Amino acid sequence: MQLVRIDSGSEVPPYEQVRLQLATQITQGVLPVGAKLPTVRSLASSLGVAANTVARAYRELDEAGLVETRGRAGTFVGSAGDESRARIRHAAQEFARVAHALGLSPDEALGVVEAAVRGQRPPQTC
Repeated sequence: MQLVRIDSGSEVPPYEQVRLQLATQITQGVLPVGAKLPTVRSLASSLGVAANTVARAYRELDEAGLVETRGRAGTFVGSAGDESRARIRHAAQEFARVAHALGLSPDEALGVVEAAVRGQRPPQTC
């Protein structure tokens, strides 16, 4: 099984494809806490991308707390991956509480969330 795949035809930059696929595997538990990730050079070589591409993805994952870089020992899945789902559920519950308090219908609230996830402006019904 290949850890990550790069779609060369995608508009998503390769570093973001690496970051997103690893983040998804970490938060879904496919990559368990403590699992060692390939070295930057090793993963870059297997993907056919520059080492800086993988290094940027690892750096962003580290900043998000999903991985821990331990110097020469390597990069490992961090414990924050386990917490990610709980954090997003809590945020969703808080959003639902605020949307309800503001009188938004479920469809309006979902429209706002969908726009936010897609990086678009929310519908003007709010």
